[in-house]
Amino acid sequence: MEGILALIVVALLGSFCVRWAAGRMRLPIPARASVLIVLVLTILLFWGNSMN
Repeated sequence: MEGILALIVVALLGSFCVRWAAGRMRLPIPARASVLIVLVLTILLFWGNSMN
């Protein structure tokens, strides 16, 4: 259960950082949902690889 909560917190923090950095660099800011999906999939991929 703690792993799922940590995943949610990291994904939200990462989404904020990506959107903030894009805004500071004057790039088009991606939608929050798309950033969250990519971050969650990436984190799950690394988590799955670490279980082997």
